[in-house]
Amino acid sequence: MAPFARRTRRLGKALTRIGVALGGEAGARLARGLAMPVSGDTLLRLVRSQPIPVAESPRVVGVDDWALRKGRTYATIVVDLERRRVVDLLADRSADTLAAWRRKHPGIGVVARDRSTEYARAASMGAEQAAQVADRWHLLANTRQKVERWLTGIHDRLRRLPPVDRPAASVPERRTRAFPRSHTDRAHSAASRERWRPVYEEVRRRHAAGETLLGIAKAMGLARATVRKYAQAERFPERAVRAPGPSVLDPFIPYLEQCLAAGCENAMALWRDLRDLGYAGTARRVHLWLQDRRTVPAPSTPHRWRGTMAARPRDRRPLLSPKRLAWALVKPAGERDADEAAAVAWAEQDPDTAKVARLARRFTALVRAAGKVTKDRTNGAVAAFDAWVIDARSCGVPAVATFAAGLEQDGAAVRAALTMPWSSGQAEGQINRLKLLKRQMYGRANLDLLRRRTLLAA
Repeated sequence: MAPFARRTRRLGKALTRIGVALGGEAGARLARGLAMPVSGDTLLRLVRSQPIPVAESPRVVGVDDWALRKGRTYATIVVDLERRRVVDLLADRSADTLAAWRRKHPGIGVVARDRSTEYARAASMGAEQAAQVADRWHLLANTRQKVERWLTGIHDRLRRLPPVDRPAASVPERRTRAFPRSHTDRAHSAASRERWRPVYEEVRRRHAAGETLLGIAKAMGLARATVRKYAQAERFPERAVRAPGPSVLDPFIPYLEQCLAAGCENAMALWRDLRDLGYAGTARRVHLWLQDRRTVPAPSTPHRWRGTMAARPRDRRPLLSPKRLAWALVKPAGERDADEAAAVAWAEQDPDTAKVARLARRFTALVRAAGKVTKDRTNGAVAAFDAWVIDARSCGVPAVATFAAGLEQDGAAVRAALTMPWSSGQAEGQINRLKLLKRQMYGRANLDLLRRRTLLAA
């Protein structure tokens, strides 16, 4: 019986490892292929029967939230940053839960976190002697998001500024805008705009009356991000022009531009020439490209549309969307392409935008420089941050002053991020691994099973 018992134990260990690595159904399929037929429920029962390994008490931890059920239920992951392994999964992301867990681990000296106020409060409640470190990636992300939200509110004002063209030699050999939309699409877009304008005006009225963004969102049944965008917009936010995606026509743009300059505006003739050059697309794309570049309407154009085609603006490069413009503004000048450089020069004709851009780049440069330092850290970064806060709070732009006040309120953690090597990047990586385990179980694993698989796999 002893050999049989040993084989049974070895088989149980092997199946347990399969269950930990793959979960129930996927593990059962693998086990059947290895001549160890077993059900998925049995594998999960073996995983649940394993004792949770007792890890050494961590000294430096990173905490972050993750979605147990996206948009509804969130939990907290705790990672040992020195040993690079998951320490525990907590049932929610409240300050009380994390503080209670920390009281059981009094040896923690450093807590790296995002800028969540709940985690900040938990770090103070659990063990006040622990140093809090704000994650540098979140500081950079928060800066760009703040610039993007501010640009959304003034984007209409920036579009009214005279555009700054790029040097002709730097124009890439590709389309600079999307193909023109049909008359039906434009009519639908105009109708949608008229439907949303009263909503924008109502949000502005409620916000001016002192209602909170969350209260407006609940009362009007809108997303909070939409309410924030409308409340901060000086004018009704127009739909941004999207950059064109790749097209089979792009390699032939130089030839088309050359023919157009020579006076050829016959789309079918251009298509036949391109076909001889290797173009595999349809003539429709050539028609669309040529449609708003004609000096005179095509002979086949209906008379009722000829006037609108003649009045259509010619090749004017649109301003980047608030999101893309925010990325361009916070980038170092040497990392911008020609489109971004032209958009930044265009936007910075506005004095407030130039001021916001300089402050944003100054802060992001300070954070990036802190992330590269590994030895001989000094208080120079702290002094530079303090000077930046003073300049930002007195810059005259309320959005930037509010952002600087928030950083100053969390000043100890931000200063630690500039002088200490720790961040919650390892926690973000472990969350990606946790999502893989969760998806292996079709997203239906409860917290207890997911916690066991995560800790046993670590």
